[in-house]
Amino acid sequence: MMDYIFGIKIVHKGDWLYPLQKRTLLCYGTVGRLILTDHALYFEALRVVSYDKPKRYDLSDDLNQTVKPELTGPWGTRLFDKAVLYKSISLSEPAIIEFPELKGHTRRDYWLAVIREILYVHRFINKFHINGIEKDDALSKAILGILRVQAIQEISSSSTVCFESLLMFNLCDQLPGGDLILETLANMSSSRGVNWGNNIVASGGMYSISALTTVSNLGVMFGSSSNNPSEAGLLVGELAVGEMSSLERAVKESRENYKKVVLAQETVNGVKADGIDTNLAVMKELLLPVMEVGKWLLSLVYWDDPLKSLLFSLISTFIIFRGWLGYTLALTLVLIAIFMVVTRFCNQGRPLVELKVMAPPPMNTMEQLLAVQNAISQAEQLVQDGNIVLLKFRALLLSIFPQASDRFAALLVFMALILALVPSKYMLLVVFLETFMRYSPLRKASTERWMRRLREWWFSIPAAPVVLETQRQKEQDAKKRK
Repeated sequence: MMDYIFGIKIVHKGDWLYPLQKRTLLCYGTVGRLILTDHALYFEALRVVSYDKPKRYDLSDDLNQTVKPELTGPWGTRLFDKAVLYKSISLSEPAIIEFPELKGHTRRDYWLAVIREILYVHRFINKFHINGIEKDDALSKAILGILRVQAIQEISSSSTVCFESLLMFNLCDQLPGGDLILETLANMSSSRGVNWGNNIVASGGMYSISALTTVSNLGVMFGSSSNNPSEAGLLVGELAVGEMSSLERAVKESRENYKKVVLAQETVNGVKADGIDTNLAVMKELLLPVMEVGKWLLSLVYWDDPLKSLLFSLISTFIIFRGWLGYTLALTLVLIAIFMVVTRFCNQGRPLVELKVMAPPPMNTMEQLLAVQNAISQAEQLVQDGNIVLLKFRALLLSIFPQASDRFAALLVFMALILALVPSKYMLLVVFLETFMRYSPLRKASTERWMRRLREWWFSIPAAPVVLETQRQKEQDAKKRK
């Protein structure tokens, strides 16, 4: 087992290893020591006079690792925001590492940032297949960033230090366009490695720099036939003075996008409302146009106005029969786009129109508790109804009720024949006509009769049996089977 610290190979002997970061903390309720290296995370449980053999949580291999903040508390409660969760496919269950402190969660945020920095630099290395000197260079960037954050934390008395903004790979993961920055950085590293390889003399294996490279590093223009100084590039190493490099362009674009994201996030934070009733009122007002369209369609389906329903059915039938449904959807999208453009030009120079929502009446604590209880009861009822539907389908598939299963199987065979033989255009036309004509004046009585028979058939299907067992009973049954 080997790790690299600043490009130096560190060989672990027994339980000893050279730490990048070390801290005493809790893991699974056990007091111990956490050690971070440039390849992995180690936890040593504290014994009476020594530490136990360290548990290794890999950060270098691609194991679908997830490192995120976690809430912990006594008896499985989620009260204290002071822990870090590590999860990967190599672990049967995630590891929760807690950083106890009296006030705030600064220690947890610091460790979360530095662990993610090591994880993200290895994701960068694995994604772009970086090896050799370029790999050591990427690791050294991450390690130097962690040491810089550690130094700032020790000399700073403020507890509001944003650790992620001081770590390069953490920051690239959060910035918009950060993946483009990493891609540009990888391309520059690979091109630099190719140039270094070309400058090695094959005979002696010594590193040699050409005269042109030396003159270029000194900032002297050479080999340019242009008499205009503004057109001739001044090369200094890999950079051209007066020109923006690809990395600078990526960083500049990401910075501009980040400013837009910050402005958009300020508007999001400004419209957030507290309280379930207030948020429901806002959602109801936002969905009001959709609800109105839904009510209009339902009125057409139930033939509240027979003339409008008949006209809508004829036009829709003609569109489906001619195969113009795709063109109709495309025309709808174009009309929406035109509406947006016209609204933009008409509202230039005008104040922004705010959404006005009728505030719900204030509720006391007891009313809020009753509202939450009613919401939970309704959610429980929905879950029960869903389970009953699934259990009835299970009973049909397992032929617990043979008569209903035979009818259901015959219906499936009939639907399979329709799907195999009838063209999709005509099948869609039949479905539309059945949906919009079932409540017409000519078919309303027969539709109500058939719906009643369908409900009676559904209620006559028994649900599949369910047996609830505990984890201990499940383990005992598994042992008996063995």
